[in-house]
Amino acid sequence: MTGLEAAVLEAVLQVPDLPKSIATVVDHRLAPPSPTASRYGFESWLSFVANAHFLAASHTGPIESVTWRGGVIPTAAELKWLLDHIGAAVFAECALPLTQLGDNPPAHVPFLAKLVARDSNLGRAHLFTLNYDTLFEQALEVLGIQYFDGFTGRANGRFDPSVYGLDIYYPGEVAEGRVRRFDKFLHFYKLHGSIHWQVRDDEILARHPDLSETEHYQNMKTAEKAVLLSQMTATLPPVGILPTANKLSQTLAMPFSHLFRSLQIRLSVPQTFLLVLGYGFGDDHVTRIIESALMNPSLVMLVVEPDPFSDTIRRVREYRELGKRAFVLAPSTAAFASKPFQVATFDDFSRSVMPDVQWLDDFLRLRRFEKQIQKSTSASANEMARQFTSKSVED
Repeated sequence: MTGLEAAVLEAVLQVPDLPKSIATVVDHRLAPPSPTASRYGFESWLSFVANAHFLAASHTGPIESVTWRGGVIPTAAELKWLLDHIGAAVFAECALPLTQLGDNPPAHVPFLAKLVARDSNLGRAHLFTLNYDTLFEQALEVLGIQYFDGFTGRANGRFDPSVYGLDIYYPGEVAEGRVRRFDKFLHFYKLHGSIHWQVRDDEILARHPDLSETEHYQNMKTAEKAVLLSQMTATLPPVGILPTANKLSQTLAMPFSHLFRSLQIRLSVPQTFLLVLGYGFGDDHVTRIIESALMNPSLVMLVVEPDPFSDTIRRVREYRELGKRAFVLAPSTAAFASKPFQVATFDDFSRSVMPDVQWLDDFLRLRRFEKQIQKSTSASANEMARQFTSKSVED
């Protein structure tokens, strides 16, 4: 079981108004599986919950109720309670703010800066992520990188897949009458949704939330998380972040189906380089697309894996036999023994393996200079206020 799923379900179990039937359902999910049983993923389990809620809430269908393991029959309202609280818990766990920029910025910053610095003649970069958090979006905005993520509009972005067919160019010079591509740009896809996706009137909207309320959620005790979840569930709008395998709402199905189709299309393009970071091939629906793409004779895949004993390495070796086009970057056993899970991580790859770019160094230097000016200005203002207050008292 992933750390995210365990953290979510353990917090849900301690919410004060937890229905008894839901406690049994969650307890069964948290229990270790039998030696002969294989545990299916969090998304598949959520699919059962969403489907059971649909069946229980339907008054016209032939199914009266669904019995869960443990002999309980949750009502539609109880299953809706579970989905709402899981959604709030996933939101809180993934509402991560990007740390302050300094001499050692978060790994998302150098990764994106180096990614968009590649030769524009090679084509636009397409970034696919399974994460719910908005760390990539925050880093893109910090760096001033323009991106299309499938939504149009600023205040209330609406999902419109046609934006993926657009690009950004500088206006043509009057003397030359030509245009050229804007360098700092990429296409961005969130395959499993995002914490800033909301459902309003059967429509998917994108609105970036205030992360200050949940900034310290990850460091709270489970009981404290449960109390906050009760408050959040009452105020948080419906979020479109639960990646169930079978979306029962047509509106919810459309974004996910289009995003996965986009991944399949991009991997079928000739001369494609697929870089895989932080993915252990645990999602069958994603892995099947990658395996199908390996039939593309001009596709080359590099998997970055920090664990030299991982099953991922064995899988990539099997892929490589298809045509020597699948490679893995992993630490040696000696390097892993001395520095476990520090080499060939997302952080290490972004800083140490990807080539340096001058504009990132200039950007970080400029940000440090801005902070120095802000501190100097703030100190001067405070000193002036102190002198004014002192003079007023004397008068």
